[in-house]
Amino acid sequence: MQLKFPFLIRWSLLCVGLYVFVSMLSIAQDIILPLIYATIIAVLLSPLVRFLVRKKIHRILSISFVLLISFLIIAGFVLLLISQVDLLREAWPRLSGRFALLFKKTVIWVSDYTSISRADIGLWINLKQDEFLANSNSAIGDTLNSVSGLLATAFLTPVYVFMLLYYQSHLVKFIHLLFGSSNDSKVGEIPIETKEIVQSYLIGLFFEFIILAVLNIGGLLILGIPYAVLLGILGAFLNVIPYVGGVVTLLLFMAVALITQSPIYVFYVLALYSVIQFIDNNYIVPKIVGSKVKLNALVSVIAVIAGAALWGLSGMLLSIPLVAILKLILDRISYLKPWGFLLGETEMPASKPRSKFLKSQSYQFPEKVKNLTV
Repeated sequence: MQLKFPFLIRWSLLCVGLYVFVSMLSIAQDIILPLIYATIIAVLLSPLVRFLVRKKIHRILSISFVLLISFLIIAGFVLLLISQVDLLREAWPRLSGRFALLFKKTVIWVSDYTSISRADIGLWINLKQDEFLANSNSAIGDTLNSVSGLLATAFLTPVYVFMLLYYQSHLVKFIHLLFGSSNDSKVGEIPIETKEIVQSYLIGLFFEFIILAVLNIGGLLILGIPYAVLLGILGAFLNVIPYVGGVVTLLLFMAVALITQSPIYVFYVLALYSVIQFIDNNYIVPKIVGSKVKLNALVSVIAVIAGAALWGLSGMLLSIPLVAILKLILDRISYLKPWGFLLGETEMPASKPRSKFLKSQSYQFPEKVKNLTV
């Protein structure tokens, strides 16, 4: 006989289970984060490995070759960033001097247009500096912990990627055995279709990053802003974090323009970034990333805040891709489609799906819901 618990008990158990699940994610982040990074990378590299295997190349050699090429590309990208950071480090004394002069002028302007004296402003600044130095020890400790966790992730991720690619068929068989032979057709359909959609989504994000980096670098070079390459790549990287990343990028561009150029360049940078964001939101994201996996603003903000609270910077970077992948999976399961719709945009896309895998993602409302009016 099936037991039926009261509503209050069911929701209490759900809340306790959710608390335990989130606590496990936080405690085991050193294990979970490398696995998540490795899974995303393995999904992206899987077509290349499959192509080489079809060419009669041994699977181990195929995986090793693909990982080697990926490592060389990443190493070249890191060396480019390091060269730009070295340029910034060499010019740091000059930039800090210009910042100090600009800050002094700002203090004078504030003192002249308000009733606050310069001595009071200087006293408040010194007080904040003392508070910052008092808290610097804990900040340094947190930074060292973050760096050590990042290094551990960097060393473990390639190992996990290799293992996931090598045992890919084994893991697929495990999923079939887990859900039983009666669900073989559905179990086989969902992972394959979801995998292809996830691949197209992640590849779209990658091309969006490349296009935005080129637009940022080109625009900053036209304006004559120094360190355009470093700022352009950093801005494209921060664009992965919705809303927060865009604001931080704009403030960073404006700060560098204010320090290195005349104040009018702040407005030039604001106009440039507005044009780039218009192109990104209206052309790049709908055409390349795809509107089918676009999350609504409320879900995006909650995901970023929750990711930052759970895993810090890694959580902010992974929150949107993970929730988007979750939406893709929810859209593929019939009784979970309402939750996928909840995560997506309010207005359903009017254009026809671009492939057979996207046809089943549009949620069909029941007749009773269609007839409701506000």
